Amino acid sequence: MRFLLPLFLLLASLQTQALAQTVLLVHGYNSDAGSWRSSGISSILQRDGWIDAGILDMRPQGVFYYGIKPKETKRTYTANLPSEAPIELQATILSYYVRFLQKQHPEDKIYIIGHSAGGIAARYMMVRWPKLAIDSLVTIASPHLGSQTAKLGTIIGSSLLSFFAPFMGAGTINRSQRLYRQLSPENRGNLLGWLNRTPHPKARYISIIHSTSPNPAAGDSVVKGWRQDMNFVPALRGIAQSFVIPSDHALSARDGIALVQILRKLQQPNPSPSQARQ
Repeated sequence: MRFLLPLFLLLASLQTQALAQTVLLVHGYNSDAGSWRSSGISSILQRDGWIDAGILDMRPQGVFYYGIKPKETKRTYTANLPSEAPIELQATILSYYVRFLQKQHPEDKIYIIGHSAGGIAARYMMVRWPKLAIDSLVTIASPHLGSQTAKLGTIIGSSLLSFFAPFMGAGTINRSQRLYRQLSPENRGNLLGWLNRTPHPKARYISIIHSTSPNPAAGDSVVKGWRQDMNFVPALRGIAQSFVIPSDHALSARDGIALVQILRKLQQPNPSPSQARQ
């Protein structure tokens, strides 16, 4: 009988590890890690048991973590990225964050939730470093097939208006020119054109589409709805799931409510990332 209790504790420990999940929240353009808190999303996730574990930042010395490693098995981390930088740089920094989290929580499934350009950086990272074995990618209002707004930014940046932009508090337009070109409507000659036709790693892909119109294809003020849908990405056609939220482009509490439902569905028995990488 004395062996039953240790065996029970061992089985309980293994079950807890199997159910552990880590969510990495990635902000979009002209934003930072705080957007998940100011929008109310972090609070909504916390009410459903997802502990806010803190912020990941990049320093010259490497990944810097603001927070205390939580004991809970459902945790969210927010990440700071240089949001005006090209997608390749954002994705590289993001890959360091993922490796950091995998060292902290080696048995966890890793879910990434990316808003707008953050969703593109996350998808690029998954394609560039498939051995990171991300379990799921959820994107919110991300311009997977590009955005006319980004194209407009490139037009302004190549005109005389670019000279006056810094004086009007719009210096980000000049600093973001390469990013704008990358997020312009996709074609075979730009980054999105390449990314959308490159094989993607096995994972669960989910698009949250923002639309201010009853017609989901109309989308929000920044990205058309169909351009937000990963089902229109040639490499993911028929693989992704899509959900429509009545919202403009910015994050809102409605996203938090949708994420609670999505994360509940994602919490199904699945091989752990450490097993997948073996």
